[in-house]
Amino acid sequence: MKAIKIMSSALAAAMLLTGVHTSAFAEDRSQPAMRDITTLELVKDMGIGINLGNTFESCPNWYEEDWIAKWSEGKPNNYETAWGSPVITKEMIEGIAKEGFGVLRIPVAWSNMMAHDGTYTINPEYDRRIHEVVDWTLESGMYAIINIHWDGGWVNNFPDDKDESMKRYTHMWEQIADSFKDYDDYLVFESQNEELGWDKIWNPWGSTDGKAESYALCNEINQEFVDTVRSSGGNNAERHLLISGYNTSIERTCDPLFKMPNDPANRMAISVHYYSPAGFAILEEDADWGKAVSTWGSDADYQSLCNDMSMMKTNFTDKGIPVIVGEYGCPNKNKEPESVRRFLSSVCEEAYKCGHCPVMWSTPGGHYDRDTCKMADQELQKALYNIGGKPFSPRSLNNTPEVVSGDVNNDGAFTVSDAVLVNEWLLGANDVQLENWKAADLCADDKLDIFDLCLLRQELVKIVK
Repeated sequence: MKAIKIMSSALAAAMLLTGVHTSAFAEDRSQPAMRDITTLELVKDMGIGINLGNTFESCPNWYEEDWIAKWSEGKPNNYETAWGSPVITKEMIEGIAKEGFGVLRIPVAWSNMMAHDGTYTINPEYDRRIHEVVDWTLESGMYAIINIHWDGGWVNNFPDDKDESMKRYTHMWEQIADSFKDYDDYLVFESQNEELGWDKIWNPWGSTDGKAESYALCNEINQEFVDTVRSSGGNNAERHLLISGYNTSIERTCDPLFKMPNDPANRMAISVHYYSPAGFAILEEDADWGKAVSTWGSDADYQSLCNDMSMMKTNFTDKGIPVIVGEYGCPNKNKEPESVRRFLSSVCEEAYKCGHCPVMWSTPGGHYDRDTCKMADQELQKALYNIGGKPFSPRSLNNTPEVVSGDVNNDGAFTVSDAVLVNEWLLGANDVQLENWKAADLCADDKLDIFDLCLLRQELVKIVK
């Protein structure tokens, strides 16, 4: 009991003090280490991925009345379910990781719930919901990619009102970057979706008039993205960034007019999408611009796929710029099931062989079943897993093992020595270092102070008894 009496005296003295180091420790905790790895290494570690499609990017057109708010409570869950998704749960996210996917792309329409006052201020409640799903993703051991997605299509207004559109784009990324600045390098920011490229400036099916101007605007927006994120503080100076290619088209992104931004951190990957041939990968039925095709797998199909992936390898990967195929996919409706399986596994395999990270597009009722939390086609799941799947490996958000409560010296147990260390640290001892201060944050308020010390004392008494 002598140790307890000594400890009680120390605790009583400490109770007269304020937590001198509190704010500094909270700041340290909020910035987990960014690993010393290249973006090429990071993309390789991702394995294969999938999209949480038609969920947080569901939204009204930017120029129309917000029909989602009009016909609902206008809460985050009303937006994420507006295009047919159930409310996303932690079990759904874990299920994705358990099926072997190493990265989840989370498209986001940040303008949802935004006040129409010209400030482009992201709604904090909506932001918190995105945080929650990102946290579940990282806890499941996956990487997460978040972007500004179609977002009602306001990006298409750049050619008509560049200054106001750039103001909106910059201010939105300032807020997103600041909100997520303390996340580690398992979170990747993507500059945009498919909208960087404007037919009203340059019609790719016409002449070359306006082509240089359209590419220049795309390049300028991507540079603004990099500059904004890099100056936003926290871990964002080193965050790995995903740059949207020109309309995310492979052919157009490989055009010499497309330029990667200047990045002082040299931590960038390039994003393209793969929906080719469109008759199979996009159309469920004939349209005025094309004929729907129900099968895939001819020699010409394979050769086209190989050529496209090799083109990205030659133009980017071989030059040290990794490639993420941020979307690839095809519908199930009016398609031969075996062709669907063949197409998806072939795109995944060819991309993976070229060193790219393939991220399959999936929506409610699509390839990943959000009700069963498994792939709808388990044959496809096995094929994809054999190409680049990863075992389920959950982790804590700061990428450290789960901690023992009170174990600040990280020796695997909470003892009197841990409480003494906390006491001395609060008293301002310069030579005291806490290897894991979070273990003593029993108040769970992201700071270490006298209140935590009192709870430590109570726990210590329980142990001795």
